[in-house]
Amino acid sequence: MSKTQDGFVKGRLKSLRFSFRGMLTLVRSEHSIMVQLAIGVLVSILGFLLDISPTEWMLQTICIGLVLSAEGLNTAVEKLCDFVHPGPDPKIGRIKDIAAGGVGFAAVLAIVVGIIIYAPKVGNLF
Repeated sequence: MSKTQDGFVKGRLKSLRFSFRGMLTLVRSEHSIMVQLAIGVLVSILGFLLDISPTEWMLQTICIGLVLSAEGLNTAVEKLCDFVHPGPDPKIGRIKDIAAGGVGFAAVLAIVVGIIIYAPKVGNLF
């Protein structure tokens, strides 16, 4: 392997390590991520129990990842805002609200997809 390729591979592995460290930090320290991850695990268990299709698995997995990603970015924006301007400020509050709104869009989408996937399956049980 050439020196350039070696540097590229090492750089990607380093980036991957930072990514995993960030995910672990989120899961260990942020309650919203803990709750959303728990919901993701529960709906995944439900998916096995109700035998959802491969397409439904893909949609569910994408939604779980989207919500967790949006929440991670929201957390980063909030932490950055708090670092830059620790005290209350209407402009910082608006920025935080906008970031939270992004999470809200992802969560609503995930709920709609969940209803589309699970409502018929749960209805068939009764």
